[in-house]
Amino acid sequence: MMDTHTETKKPTSVSRWSIFDRTVNGVMINLMETLDGMGYIATGFSFLVIGMVVFVHSWYAFALVVGTNAVSAVLALVHDLLLVIILLELFRTIINFLKTKVITLEPFLYICVIASTRRILTIGAEIAYMEDVSEVVFNRYLLDLGANVLVIVALVIAVYLARRISPPISISERGETSATEPIAIKN
Repeated sequence: MMDTHTETKKPTSVSRWSIFDRTVNGVMINLMETLDGMGYIATGFSFLVIGMVVFVHSWYAFALVVGTNAVSAVLALVHDLLLVIILLELFRTIINFLKTKVITLEPFLYICVIASTRRILTIGAEIAYMEDVSEVVFNRYLLDLGANVLVIVALVIAVYLARRISPPISISERGETSATEPIAIKN
C-alpha cells in the first residue's frame, strides 16, 4: 500500500511575508511603514522650511535691488515665488498622501506647468537684458520657448484628462489589507 499522504501548506497570513526564505512578521512590516511615514513627514517639513527660506530670501533680495533695477528685481522675485509655489505643492502632495495613502497625478502636473512657466519667464528675462543678441541665440531662445509652450499645452491636456478619469481608489477600497488593518474573516 502506497502512502498517499501529501503535505499541505498552511495558508499564510496577509501580514506575513517570506523574504530570502525568512518570514517577516507584522511587527517588522509595521516598523517599516512607520519609518516610511516618518520619511514622508521629514521630507514634507523640509519642503516647507526650504520654501519659507526661499520666500524670505527672495523678498530680501528684491528689497536690495528694486531701487537700482526694478524690472530685473521683479522678474527675479516672480521666479523665486514660483519656486516657493512648487515647494508648497510638493508639501501639499505629501500631506495628501499621508492622509489618503494614495499618490495622485494632478499635483505633479501642476508642478510641471509652474516649472515650465518659470523657465519661460527666465528665458524671457535673459534675452531681454542681453546687449547683442545674435540670430543663433535668438533662434535657440525661440526653440526653447516653443518647447516649453508645447510642454505646458501637453500638461494642460493631461490635467484635463486626469480630471475626467474617476478619482483613484484607496488601498482599503480595493479590498486589500495592510499589516496594520485587521483582517475580516467571513464565515
